[in-house]
Amino acid sequence: MPVVLPGTPALAPLLARGALLSPFKRPRPNADFPRSRLVLPGLRIDLARLAAYERVCGFATGDDALPATYPHVLGFPLAMRLMSGRGFPLPLLGLVHTSIEITQRRAPAATGEYELAVYVGGLVPHRRGTEASVITEMRADGDVVWESRSTYLARHRTQHSGETPRDDREQLPAVTEWRLAADVGRRYGAASGDRNPIHLHPLTARLFGFPRAIAHGMWTVARCLAAHGVPERARVKAQFRAPVLLPGTVMYAADGERFELRGSGGRVHVSGTVGGLGAADAAS
Repeated sequence: MPVVLPGTPALAPLLARGALLSPFKRPRPNADFPRSRLVLPGLRIDLARLAAYERVCGFATGDDALPATYPHVLGFPLAMRLMSGRGFPLPLLGLVHTSIEITQRRAPAATGEYELAVYVGGLVPHRRGTEASVITEMRADGDVVWESRSTYLARHRTQHSGETPRDDREQLPAVTEWRLAADVGRRYGAASGDRNPIHLHPLTARLFGFPRAIAHGMWTVARCLAAHGVPERARVKAQFRAPVLLPGTVMYAADGERFELRGSGGRVHVSGTVGGLGAADAAS
């Protein structure tokens, strides 16, 4: 059943609510989850905020088309409203964004008016816990022009816990090295609204077990896509494999449709693909 929102929810109270409720959550794959669909109609893009996002992620500013990752930023407050609520069975604290798949049927214009919808797609068992999928849709004139499926993992003991499967694929050829400043998380947080403390300062990151602040996963994907390029009609898939510590040095690598972000010793932080959509996919 759709729940129509009068405006974009504020993220800070949602983060606080999710943190307070987290100790009372007991994640499991067969738990019930919210079936409501949050809908935000009449959305227009804040062009100043968009420009700040484009600058911190490396996209060209002033283009009429939105970056392929930007609708995720617009829908994130709605997703947080769902995931921070009592009915969502996974604890927000410690929840790990593990992947995103984006289907862009046409590049949304920065000057357009849109309807956003976000809902929980379901829960599935994972070898390290329980994973939830969250679907975001952007509509223009009733048609879905952009949609994504994000997966979020709550870690807990399972019968299948064990070592991470090895990825034996050959490394992609290096393209360029990026030196990431300590304030990347703060700058991205200001542009996106996602001010999770693990991304902001070393002291707040240490409270959650990280030696330093870590980059937002969606920043790492956006930065890769800004370098790789995305067709107007595209399908993007990305997996978040390991956190990127700030400050730090990473290597962007790519070959054809594939891309990845590597750290010291060849450790892969993010891997993904960018492909075009056929006419049938773009119209469906």
